[in-house]
Amino acid sequence: MRIVFPTTLLCFYGFFSTVKPLEPFLFAYLTGPDKNLTAEQVNNQILPVWTYSYLSALVPVFLLTDWLRYKPVVMSQGVALFLTTALLLWTKTTAAMQAMQFFYGVVTASDVAYFSYIYSVIDHRRYRKATSYCRSVQLLGYTVGSVLGQLLVSFDLMSYNNILVMTLVLTAVALFVSCLLPMPQRSMFFHRRQTPVVRMKTDGDGTAEDNPTVSTITFESCSSVLLQLWRNFCDCYTSRKLLYWSAWWALATCGYNLTVNYVQVLWEHVQPSQNFSIYNGGVEAVSNLMSAATAYGIGFTQVRWETWGELALGGFSGLGAAALFLMTFSSNIWLCYAAYIVFKSLYMLLITIATFQVAAGLSMERYALMFGTNSFGGLALQTIITAVVVDSRGLGLAIIPQFTIYSSYYATIAFVFSLRGLFVIWREKKKVSNHDINPAVTS
Repeated sequence: MRIVFPTTLLCFYGFFSTVKPLEPFLFAYLTGPDKNLTAEQVNNQILPVWTYSYLSALVPVFLLTDWLRYKPVVMSQGVALFLTTALLLWTKTTAAMQAMQFFYGVVTASDVAYFSYIYSVIDHRRYRKATSYCRSVQLLGYTVGSVLGQLLVSFDLMSYNNILVMTLVLTAVALFVSCLLPMPQRSMFFHRRQTPVVRMKTDGDGTAEDNPTVSTITFESCSSVLLQLWRNFCDCYTSRKLLYWSAWWALATCGYNLTVNYVQVLWEHVQPSQNFSIYNGGVEAVSNLMSAATAYGIGFTQVRWETWGELALGGFSGLGAAALFLMTFSSNIWLCYAAYIVFKSLYMLLITIATFQVAAGLSMERYALMFGTNSFGGLALQTIITAVVVDSRGLGLAIIPQFTIYSSYYATIAFVFSLRGLFVIWREKKKVSNHDINPAVTS
């Protein structure tokens, strides 16, 4: 019961906080009669704020999550999500929409609390199952939101403003559920569980045996936690295998976030009419389901990823780059939709493989550190590209030049990792050949 209750509550929170029926139609809402903003204002002034906010909040939220033991940050995420929806509903100015994007950046950064909370209240043997529950309900929430939004818009059952009111109610439910979560007693870094061991002598030959006593929670100082994080960081990234997989993780996530953040602007450009976004919700729902299917299916494959993994990263990234180029230069909205689904599914497939390869053999603390570091690296690069390419204070490029850059960026990732993958395979074959010639030669 102690395990089922918090897991169930967290899953309810994850579901209600991700049902966002208006999200696939956000660009149409902002540029329509309700807000009356221009495409240039949305693309070059409003959407970039999310990236800056996400980057600035990521590290403080990562540390505060552990120090405050998860629940307060989960509740803060609910508050920030409520403010995001409220600003979107009741304000109209560019500055207000930028504030809305700022709070949404805080929401995104706080996802670390959602995924970390469960590890503090359950046994490590149940981590995998609990993680699958938490991720699945989030995916379900996004899918339900997309399908619901598609139905409401297609059949003209609700106005955009009424959809937002419904979203606000769902967000309030999520915030209420977060308040019911039990407060964890331990965390990964600041509040660690210590099990002291007493050395006792046996009656016979005088040898000693271990006698574990009741575990206690000890509070670590900030300096000791930062020092331990630095040591773990150095240990993890001295491994070439982890370094290469982490590099792809950061680089590809940067390109994925840029694509997803601005794809609605591209769709509007491909079909600039009042009904251009009529199928956006359905496309997002299909892409979520396809992503889930590919990520789930990879668990049943029998592949030596240590040999073929980097070539797979390069090859499938190449397909993703081709899909991006098709999205960029196609004048057919259906081809654009299909290419987006392919691109998103390929990314989810590869990030699942990369996550597994990075996590294999690492403690939960080190995996959390690498997850945060890789995310921060990708976000830092995304911020640089956004500031230079998208922001009106930088080049302020239109959407087609933007996506040309994103496509070329992904093609570069594909080229580099394909070369690296071919080199790894050649090296492995050479080792096998040398061993066949002289079995005494060791690898």
